[in-house]
Amino acid sequence: MSIIEHVVLFKVKGDTEQEKVNAMLNNLNGLVSLDPVLHLTAGPVHRIKSPILNFTHMLHSRYKSKEDLNTYSAHPEHQRVVKENVIPICDDIMAVDWVADNDPTPLSPPPGSAVKVTFLKLKESVSNEVQGGILGGIKGVKEGISGIQQMTCGENFSPARAKGFSLASVAVFGGVGEMEAAVGNEEYVNLQKQKVRDNVDGVIVVDYVVPASSP
Repeated sequence: MSIIEHVVLFKVKGDTEQEKVNAMLNNLNGLVSLDPVLHLTAGPVHRIKSPILNFTHMLHSRYKSKEDLNTYSAHPEHQRVVKENVIPICDDIMAVDWVADNDPTPLSPPPGSAVKVTFLKLKESVSNEVQGGILGGIKGVKEGISGIQQMTCGENFSPARAKGFSLASVAVFGGVGEMEAAVGNEEYVNLQKQKVRDNVDGVIVVDYVVPASSP
């Protein structure tokens, strides 16, 4: 099975009542009950590193095929939640989808798990060979960092809402402590920088903690 990763970032308007933010998250998390969904969780961003984009909330979900992702996206309940609970309170939304390079286990990281999502915007001049090398470097990170429980990466296949970001990865840690330890690992940091520095126009790194209320 080739798992489809679907990550959506939301920027909630600064003056939004907490009640409406809670309603958005509750309704988004409720979409986990839809048939095509293997995993879905939504909540506030723990930390974001981006010089240009400041998102406040994140949704991460998984599907067994692109067709199932499309079915989810077109489902009337998903459309209702987006129209009634998301769009009215959000200034900005971006989404990235990719085919996982492995089958992550478990499909649903337990509450309290820390999730690090990285999006890369490659320079137009980057060749397929160099892109492959960057993806290879990302895959190699998992082998060098003991705290990563699962990690997938791939090329975005839904460019319309991705703001030009074409490569993505998601790494899951047992908790924030394990994630912080990995971030502080010099080898990890240097490997990331070495592989991407000369070939990217933008990087977004989002840290997220799976909420305890997640279904």
